[in-house]
Amino acid sequence: MDKIKLAVAVLLVIAGIAGFYHYADQALLYRVLGLLVVIGIAIAIALTSQPGMAALSFGRSAVLEVRKSVWPSRRETTQTTLIVMVMVILVGIMLWLFDMFLLWAVKLLTGQGG
Repeated sequence: MDKIKLAVAVLLVIAGIAGFYHYADQALLYRVLGLLVVIGIAIAIALTSQPGMAALSFGRSAVLEVRKSVWPSRRETTQTTLIVMVMVILVGIMLWLFDMFLLWAVKLLTGQGG
């Protein structure tokens, strides 16, 4: 029965997308609203299946885990951002110097250097 529910949900989404493009002469607002309604119905049907219930349960547990997370303070975030910016600048300078060295070496090896 679950496969039938999921197939119906997929067919509804396909029909909604086809209807969206079929009624191209109608106002965009009505087409988008119709597509959203059809997708909402398809999601509701899919959530009544066993895989849909499992996905919903997984989503709820993921939200609970995010709530348990300890987020960094403003000071920690600022310090980390500054460290990242300094490291990006240092690596950029190192790569630029390495590129300049390689350019010099290639010019020297090919005889194009002055």
